[in-house]
Amino acid sequence: MSTAPASATSVRWGLIAGNGRFPFLVLDAARSQGIDMAVIAIREEASPELEKVAPRLHWVSLGELSRALELLHQEGVNRAVMAGQVKHNKIFSSIRPDWKLAKLLFSLPVKNTDSLIGAVARVLESEGIQLVDSTAFLKPLVPAAGVLTRRAPDAREAADIGYGLEIARQIAALDLGQTVVIRDRACVAVEAMEGTDEAIERAARLVAGEPIVVVKVSKPRQDMRFDVPVVGLQTVEVMQRCRATALAVDADRALLLDRNRVIEAADAAGIAIEAFPPDTSSQGKGKK
Repeated sequence: MSTAPASATSVRWGLIAGNGRFPFLVLDAARSQGIDMAVIAIREEASPELEKVAPRLHWVSLGELSRALELLHQEGVNRAVMAGQVKHNKIFSSIRPDWKLAKLLFSLPVKNTDSLIGAVARVLESEGIQLVDSTAFLKPLVPAAGVLTRRAPDAREAADIGYGLEIARQIAALDLGQTVVIRDRACVAVEAMEGTDEAIERAARLVAGEPIVVVKVSKPRQDMRFDVPVVGLQTVEVMQRCRATALAVDADRALLLDRNRVIEAADAAGIAIEAFPPDTSSQGKGKK
């Protein structure tokens, strides 16, 4: 199949949907631009509510790569967006791969999430389906550098954020996770496959209710087509419950789902949120 980019008049859009609000926001934004998207929804992750807003929707299981490709071709899709989380532990524990995905998994020298989803993206492109920046329709939800809430981080929080950014960027460079939780310039928890919210809850248990700070960063060479750092209302609610008083994210490389509501909820909870310029200079330079 041809891999040539589709012309402006022949673009047919598809959405590969995981969990959360992200797919709904992409569909709404696309519809506001007169774009009708066919949806391939991941059965183990995507919300059944998608059926109410996406008339052209097909369900596939995580391992059904061949079926997903067949459906995308059936819909004439030549440009696609991945939106919504697929929990990392499900990718590696619940997956039942079909022959195409099994062959792809066998070929991977490193079986982390980035390599797997990156390989799927290459398969899509080999089939004439261009995977684009997952935030392409949602640029207003990607924060620029600066304080986003009414309150800026105080001196204690700023010190923890500075330390946390250094640690988080080292961890992200290894593709282990993108979030760390800090208390008094000590790393209390590092996100792995469990996800941000569970890492925050684990940290809260370890410090027995003392205030903590959350730092969530992008990878040094973040591929904006997938696995972009996302913060939504649920994370703010978890932070409030766990006495996490400040959140740092990377500017231009994170997505605040329902941005206005996230910031309003943070303000109401007294949580400070600040976006910092991404820094790749620490890649590969471990502290001694």
